[in-house]
Amino acid sequence: MVEEIKAVARRHLASDGADLSLRAVARDLGMVSSAVYRYFPSRDDLLTALIIDAYDAVGEVAERADAAVARDDLTGRWLAVATAIRGWALANPHEYALIYGSPVPGYAAPPDTVPPATRATAVLAALLRDGVAAGVLRDGVAVGVLAGGAPAGSGPRMPATVRGDLGRIGADPRFAGIPPEVFARGVALWTHLFGMLSFELFGQFNNVIDDRDGFFRYQMLAAVRVLGVEAS
Repeated sequence: MVEEIKAVARRHLASDGADLSLRAVARDLGMVSSAVYRYFPSRDDLLTALIIDAYDAVGEVAERADAAVARDDLTGRWLAVATAIRGWALANPHEYALIYGSPVPGYAAPPDTVPPATRATAVLAALLRDGVAAGVLRDGVAVGVLAGGAPAGSGPRMPATVRGDLGRIGADPRFAGIPPEVFARGVALWTHLFGMLSFELFGQFNNVIDDRDGFFRYQMLAAVRVLGVEAS
């Protein structure tokens, strides 16, 4: 019954957005609303269940894509993960909008949404850690990318407050061992991925980019240079 309720609620996401009505869901199920309230006491409880499912789904596709590529192929891993997340987003645009779109008015996500929300991010963190361990990425400079042999420290200086923010995140064991500068480049890469997905899903590329697949692949290969990894 829980899965049936969530399935109907997902259909309402497509037609009504995140402003779900338990009464409407109950009506579609042929139930009285009080019966649905036994499983989900409020709209927020139902939204939380949908959000957790969506985060777990995108985390799972990212984990599977990453696991299918050789550990030392950082570019291949990044491209596989980004492509898999895009595939999930295109197949589930309303769930994508629920977790990466505008905040739902009046809804505050509870702490139990945090672990699912960080599954996909932990995949990127593993890629960063492996790059650091292999000497491909290092603190302060992207190895083999800076033109003209520019020395470490030639880039912008990271504010102490930002370094503190990244250091606090690095206290999580899943993100440990990643220098702040490398972590910052990883965040920029992650932001680029989801910015591309949001532009595509929310119509910003309409009448601008026709070859969406080619443009996405080009952008992901170009963006990986932000990390300091040469992409062939």
